[in-house]
Amino acid sequence: MEQIYLKNIQSKLRNKFLKKGVKMIAPETVFFSKNTKIGKNVTIEPYVVISDKVSIGNNVKILSFSHLEGVKIENNISIGPYARLRPGTILKSGTKVGNFVEVKKSLIGNNSKLNHLSYVGDSKIGKRVNIGAGTITCNYDGIKKSKTIINDDAFIGSNSSLVAPIKLEKKSVIGAGSVITKKVSKKALALTRAEQIEIKNYRRKK
Repeated sequence: MEQIYLKNIQSKLRNKFLKKGVKMIAPETVFFSKNTKIGKNVTIEPYVVISDKVSIGNNVKILSFSHLEGVKIENNISIGPYARLRPGTILKSGTKVGNFVEVKKSLIGNNSKLNHLSYVGDSKIGKRVNIGAGTITCNYDGIKKSKTIINDDAFIGSNSSLVAPIKLEKKSVIGAGSVITKKVSKKALALTRAEQIEIKNYRRKK
């Protein structure tokens, strides 16, 4: 009986949003909550789950296999596929959260991009920030959670670890593959890499 009840609720919610103009390719695969709010010109691809307390603005596209909960999404935003947005996340207008990206309890500023394979938690990210693939914010030390602050126009190279608490100033650049543990100054390049070693004519042991 409960399954039939829940199925009926989802059917009503889908029909409500379809009538409001939400575009859904396969509505039967999309799940909403009773308190979901959706603006104008929104497209939701198949297999998207929108859990409790999600607000979606105008001109938003949510790609397949994304999961949203406790999120405020402003206008002109692309999400997914395979994105997970967790409670306390705010996406300001013009942002892009791509495939295999997880965001938790973070503010992502206008026109910033997290295109792929990243984790951002307990962070405040400014405008026009680029987060490279494989970047993670190391926000939990096993006892407490600390904050990462990335200011406007910063560029984070791929496969970087940002160890909180940490602050990256405006227009700073993080070299790919770096582990950053200290504050980075405005317009500065910060990188941490071991020296590359090459052994000539190397033969593996048999």
